[in-house]
Amino acid sequence: MNIFVNRHKEIQRISAALQSKLSRLIVVYGRRRCGKSTMLRKLLTGKDVYFAADLREKSLQILSLAKCIDNVKPGFSKVIYPDWETLFLNLNNNLKKNITVCLDEFPYLVKNSPELPSILQKIIDNKANEKYHLILCGSSQQMMYSMTLDSSSPLYGRCNEIIKLKPMNIAFLREYLKIDDIQTVEEFGVWGGVPRYWEIRKSQKSLELAVKYHLLDPDGILFEEPERLFLDEMRTSMQAFSVLSLIGIGCHRISEIAGRLGKPATQLSRLLGFLIDLGYIKRETPFGVSIKSSKKSLYKIADPFMNFYFTFIVPNKSRLEFGLIDKVWNEISSQYKLYISHQWEDLCRQVVPRLTFNGKQFYPASRWWGNGNNGKLMELDIVAESTDKKTLLVGEAKWTDNPSITELSSELKEKCRNIPFAKNHKIIKALFLKRRLKEFDNSIIITPDKIVDAFNMIN
Repeated sequence: MNIFVNRHKEIQRISAALQSKLSRLIVVYGRRRCGKSTMLRKLLTGKDVYFAADLREKSLQILSLAKCIDNVKPGFSKVIYPDWETLFLNLNNNLKKNITVCLDEFPYLVKNSPELPSILQKIIDNKANEKYHLILCGSSQQMMYSMTLDSSSPLYGRCNEIIKLKPMNIAFLREYLKIDDIQTVEEFGVWGGVPRYWEIRKSQKSLELAVKYHLLDPDGILFEEPERLFLDEMRTSMQAFSVLSLIGIGCHRISEIAGRLGKPATQLSRLLGFLIDLGYIKRETPFGVSIKSSKKSLYKIADPFMNFYFTFIVPNKSRLEFGLIDKVWNEISSQYKLYISHQWEDLCRQVVPRLTFNGKQFYPASRWWGNGNNGKLMELDIVAESTDKKTLLVGEAKWTDNPSITELSSELKEKCRNIPFAKNHKIIKALFLKRRLKEFDNSIIITPDKIVDAFNMIN
């Protein structure tokens, strides 16, 4: 049974479009397993047409769609349709009431019928679909973008709604698994925000059992998940897999990645940009440094599931093929606190604009690394500037059960004294901790409950 939580904003926008008396073209896209099909089936009624495309030949797809239309217009498939244009024109001529036609996995149709976007353009421009709304849905983000948002596409400028369905935030994982806030952070570090992964996780009694059964076992449903995702998106899927594998083992600079692949760094720029657009990786620069600064940039895996997979699964695949599941799990367990600490930092930075610190709002937070005023290298986990440009939020994120208050206080004070870019700014200190400690030295304490609750306010 497919899970369905949230998606309120997306449903509201699509529903509003479908209530129009004028025919509407709606595009829904996003990575596989994010719940696009489930959401659309929830929206459509028994009077609408939902068609899930596949890779069969064009003539077979046309016949299948005609049979789907039979459910709302009996006898529609008795006619033999030589092409897509004839089918869509005949559908409009035969309808008495407005319906919605949803073509799911639209890129599959276009692979065997490259002319289809141009046919739909002609139909829309000639207002030959007055009796039905059209929803185009797909998991190949690259193809969906090129077919609808690219200025050279036949359908460019004709969409009434373009919905990119993104992974869900951490608050809904807590709701779905019914776990506490600390467990939610630890689970999110494996499954991320993809609803199908949550559903798979819930089939087992614990995180350990779920990871072993679905991720570490070569027969597990997620053992080769990234390969399937990349095949949806690009011809260079092998190179994309290699890039994420290198980032997963600690190669974060473009020069390091290019050196390992034996390629000039300039050849990787387009691929890295595409992986950023897909949400699989991110480019990180220190706070206050322009994103154009390639010398300072680091590439990290942005998606928690992908991060877990390329950090722990890929380096151990040959051992897992030999059945050493328990040994690999024991090694993951010993490293998991360190792994989650980095995920915790990311969550803390993401939530900063949603929180208020001493009555002030802040812009999105970044990490900072470089030489302090004392000439020594240092790193700040969380730095953000207030919206009035007068204050800096400086935070440290720790994922330990019993941190030393004295050490944390001393470390944060020392770092704040040596921030080279803090001139003319007031500093607010904040600690982002796994468990609550007594507040000290005017520092603000942020714990998982506040983080998850803040995400709960995000639609």
